[in-house]
Amino acid sequence: MIDVLSSTRYKCQQFGVVCDILDYMKRIGKNSVPLDALLSILRDYTDKHLTHLKKFLKKKKIRMKNPPETDALNLLLDALCKCYLVREAEEIFHRVKKKVTPNSDTFNILFFGWCRVRDPVRAMKLLEEMMLLGHTPDNFTYNCAIDSFCSCGMVKEARDLFEFMLTKGCTMSSPTAKTYSIMIVSLAKSDMMVECFKLLSEMRNSGCLPDVSTYKEMIEGMCQGGKIDAAYKVLDEMSKTGFPPDILTYNCFLKVLCDLKKAKEAMSLCNKIIESGCEPSVHTYNMLITMFFEMNEPDQAVDIWHEMDARRCKRVVDTYALMIHGLFDSGREKEACLVLDEVIDRDLKLPYRKFDSIMERLSAVGDLRAIHRLSDHMRRFYNVAMARRFAITQKKISISLRRKRQ
Repeated sequence: MIDVLSSTRYKCQQFGVVCDILDYMKRIGKNSVPLDALLSILRDYTDKHLTHLKKFLKKKKIRMKNPPETDALNLLLDALCKCYLVREAEEIFHRVKKKVTPNSDTFNILFFGWCRVRDPVRAMKLLEEMMLLGHTPDNFTYNCAIDSFCSCGMVKEARDLFEFMLTKGCTMSSPTAKTYSIMIVSLAKSDMMVECFKLLSEMRNSGCLPDVSTYKEMIEGMCQGGKIDAAYKVLDEMSKTGFPPDILTYNCFLKVLCDLKKAKEAMSLCNKIIESGCEPSVHTYNMLITMFFEMNEPDQAVDIWHEMDARRCKRVVDTYALMIHGLFDSGREKEACLVLDEVIDRDLKLPYRKFDSIMERLSAVGDLRAIHRLSDHMRRFYNVAMARRFAITQKKISISLRRKRQ
């Protein structure tokens, strides 16, 4: 029956029936489904794509690297691991490994699965089994393990594995800039600053020079770990090594300072951005405006608003929305309406959620002129049917949330 369903032209539509048959076999037999049946299904349902691949390889005189069964198994294991069903994936692997020859990709999929669920001990056992069978892990595999160890707070184990890569690793598994970046950030978060900058020096001496993206990852990781001083040192290090920070790197730093409400340091960093010859972006000013409104300092937010004009930084819709909501929250309704008039004059399209919330604010202050003008403006972008659908959807969401709370 499985063979008939799997060999028709419309077998994809019949896949649900095949699953029902497997479920029936398991219930009647009160046991697991025979392995041969599962392999047959995998082979049949991947045969279409593998057949085209075989024809292409034969035409180009290229030998296939893996048998179809191995590719099918890898697809199944990868799907399970991405759904966090790593234990089930490994059980399937041990059941079929005597009939289907695993390759390095098979082990890498399972290894990455255990790293995904933050179980580095099981991942290392699998890595040892992989090496015993003669498969050489690449640097991507090691990077996953080191990142998993660091995420679990096992810095010593990560350091030991890093040293193993340096001393016993091959060319394929030598540390990359990504490997060094993971270790440096982990050491910084663990207050091991001496080892952190020592490793940064070793990185340069080994010939593995960090680039802008590597420095960006280091600064972002240090800022998230609260190591602001260390991040400043790395920022200075970038300029010395000939990699001046770009605005994305500065914004990563600025975001942490704004989240911590360190206004003085944030403004100092903004001045440093300008002095370095790197122009602040719209996102830079949006973060500063948000921070000052959250700190109940609307005057500072207005100064940043005018600074954008002075620096000729073109505002976007999000900037206007932040300013309007911030001014309304600060009780400065007249100024908020002036900014809203600028939105209408510039013919900008507000997202419907922001338009809806601004209408509520205008209704609260009773500004009928602004309500009518904004309604006429937004009618050009949103029709009545869309507005009605949006209102019904929001009502259903609010009702479901109330039921969950009850």
